Amino acid sequence: MKWMNVLNQEFLPQESSALPEKKPQGEEPIREEKPRGLSRQEVLRRKKEYGENVLVGKRKKHAVILFFEQYKDIMTMILLVCTAASVFMGEYVEAITIAVIVLMNGFLGFLQERKTERTLESLQAMAAPHANVFRGGVLCSQPASELVPGDLVLIEAGDRIPADGTLVSSVALSCDESMLTGESVAVKKGEDEQSVYMGCTVVGGRGEFLVEHTGMRTKMGQIAGMLNQISEEPTPLQKHLAGLSKYIAAGCLLICAIVSITGVLRGEDLFSMLITGVSLAVAAVPEGLCAVVTISLALAVSRMVKQNALVRKLHAVETLGCATVICSDKTGTITKNQMSVHAFSTMKTKECEKPDRSDEAIEQMLLCFRVCTAVQDDAPTHGSATEQALYRCASAEIPQKPPMTKVAEIPFDSTRKRMSVLMKTPGGGYTLYAKGAPDVLLSRCSSVQVGSRIVPLGAVERAQLVKQNGVLADRAMRVIGAAYRQAFDETDTAEEGLVFLGFAGLTDPPRDGVKQAVFRGRQAGIKTVMITGDHKNTAAAIAKQTGILTEGERVVTGAELDRMDDSTLRNTVMQTSVFARVSPEHKLRIVRAFKQRGQITAMTGDGVNDAPAVKEADIGVSMGKTGTDVTKEAADMILLDDDFSTMMTAVAEGRSIYANIRKFIRYLLSCNIGEVLTMFLGMLFSMPVILLPIQILLVNLVTDGLPAIALGLEPYDQNVMKKPPRKPEESIFSNGLGFRIIMCGILIGLTTLGSFVCVYRMTGDVTHARTAALFSLIFAQLLHVFECKTEEGSIFSISFFNNKKLIAAAAVSVTVLFCVMYVPWLQMIFSTVSLSFEELLWPMLFCLAAPVLRAVIHR
Repeated sequence: MKWMNVLNQEFLPQESSALPEKKPQGEEPIREEKPRGLSRQEVLRRKKEYGENVLVGKRKKHAVILFFEQYKDIMTMILLVCTAASVFMGEYVEAITIAVIVLMNGFLGFLQERKTERTLESLQAMAAPHANVFRGGVLCSQPASELVPGDLVLIEAGDRIPADGTLVSSVALSCDESMLTGESVAVKKGEDEQSVYMGCTVVGGRGEFLVEHTGMRTKMGQIAGMLNQISEEPTPLQKHLAGLSKYIAAGCLLICAIVSITGVLRGEDLFSMLITGVSLAVAAVPEGLCAVVTISLALAVSRMVKQNALVRKLHAVETLGCATVICSDKTGTITKNQMSVHAFSTMKTKECEKPDRSDEAIEQMLLCFRVCTAVQDDAPTHGSATEQALYRCASAEIPQKPPMTKVAEIPFDSTRKRMSVLMKTPGGGYTLYAKGAPDVLLSRCSSVQVGSRIVPLGAVERAQLVKQNGVLADRAMRVIGAAYRQAFDETDTAEEGLVFLGFAGLTDPPRDGVKQAVFRGRQAGIKTVMITGDHKNTAAAIAKQTGILTEGERVVTGAELDRMDDSTLRNTVMQTSVFARVSPEHKLRIVRAFKQRGQITAMTGDGVNDAPAVKEADIGVSMGKTGTDVTKEAADMILLDDDFSTMMTAVAEGRSIYANIRKFIRYLLSCNIGEVLTMFLGMLFSMPVILLPIQILLVNLVTDGLPAIALGLEPYDQNVMKKPPRKPEESIFSNGLGFRIIMCGILIGLTTLGSFVCVYRMTGDVTHARTAALFSLIFAQLLHVFECKTEEGSIFSISFFNNKKLIAAAAVSVTVLFCVMYVPWLQMIFSTVSLSFEELLWPMLFCLAAPVLRAVIHR
């Protein structure tokens, strides 16, 4: 590995946009008392001057345009043309009423779409990247949009660079600039290449850079200015439903054409039958189906974010309901990520909870942890939980910074599993300190410190150390080894021939509720798999505590994975619950193996090297607190609290929303079949026109709007996680849903037709009969909406009051119905009359008989 000397300095930027002059190598900078970074007042001034650090995308649609887009479907256009024709023929009341109803339908769609758009905008804002920036001498996390030219920003492996700028210091820094250059090879940064660019990712090392350009002035901004934002693709479910709507529309149009032609052949008015046919088509075609799906998904996403699950892509909500395997990281997800050093172990001191300073190996180990860390003295809360725990422990014992100068550093890497620093001692000598995974570190050691002596590391000593490591790991500790050696000069950085010092055992207890969440997943047919870089024994201990590892299940290490070919791995994964000592490359193989077994796999990750596996998974999940920007970009969902329990809550929500989509599909299609069947049978049996066009439009407004959306907000069934996952290829009409839709549609149609016939024979007046049919059709559909709350029972087994929005929507619809029937001026518009109790009795009996009949058939 190529090393780069780093000046032992802190850059103190002036409060101006000018970049600092490059110091000659080896020249000591003049230290100033001025704090690092810009002051708050200067940030505000520059933000006013340069604006926010954001890219300007395609302009959003104006509200007026969005409103008129509600009327672009062909059916509504035909209806508006017919309305104009009514005006031309002098049918002003009918024309005005139809126009008002069409406008109300469009207005409701407009309001729903605006609400969905705002919900998604707020969620996108939550997922916006952050940057670690020095402000007034303090390192803090700020939204990347708040950066201004002159800010001093810290970047590390996994970060997405938030602005264009110039490096002022770096340690083994390399960046992926393929998004700008197309070159996949990472670019090493240092003296020869000091520029960093917005949107590129840090793949190794760390550094600090001074922001030079923000927003549209960056290279990415220049590209964004030439391109429109990519439009959002419909979700798979939306595509499926859109195709379904086309088939339904074709069938409905055919029936409506038959209705119109039959009416004309019977002597009905041509224009009246044309209006009837078009109105029936508008009522029959479920035009709002995809819109309701989108609204329901967006509202589900909004609910999920309140439970700390931020869904970045809507289709993830659908896919979550199919998940069969969840591959989860251990630290911070299954455990609390609240690391603390619990024990020390050396050849002399087998184990002690507090550092025994009389043991020189422990003394040297503390010194190693004090200097060999990614935690900075001016930012003690920055870095991983393990780094912070080691830093806190060592700093408590060695509060004063050792009189050494860092010459070079090899940062921790998940593949190398170790970190090293080369320190220059006051006497002019050099010492290399290293820490990392004990097994990896031991393989690079040739001797071991026993008290004040250094002895060769023979087979006996090595076996004893391996045993000590196992003892700590068996107690669910994360074990970190420490080693050192004297170096010859500032270029002697080989991590070989080290002197092993001992172990530090860190504890990270399981999160509250994880055990219950794992059990809940098992009940739901979901396999939980722990993937960690920890020792096999440590991983197994935590897995047993949380119920992930049960009798008969395996623990596989990264070394064992390396010996397996893909075929062997495919045969192994379903019997394995824990993968230990794995690298990011292993994670990718594990995910692919599960997918090849036909499993719908979710994968959690936080580091930059986890991104390929997260991207490969059916549901990629990033950690919200510890996740890097790269991983968040690759993920479909972000756990804002990094908690595994949140994952199971998200799966339950995903299953629930799919169940609710089935519910309102059942409702909408049943109602539409009932409406078409009513008109078709009436024409077939040479009856008068059962419902007038304006009455059909009223039904469409009263029953297909608020009740359908309210049904999509149904709270999820408590038994939803006691059922196996659905198969992705499963039809949306599976488990008899198609039969129930057809059966309910027929019953609604026969109920309406029966009410018309009974009242017509009772009164001999077609207006009374039509009013009864209108009442029967709407009332039957509103009863059916409550039946749709469950697929497993009847209306007599449901809970009516667990969805107050549905009750309110039904109440509004019933109020509108009675107003149309009993308010004189509305009677004139909708051609209705007041019905007596006796005239209402038959329609009510027909409507109430239908649920009873469906309950009998269901049994």
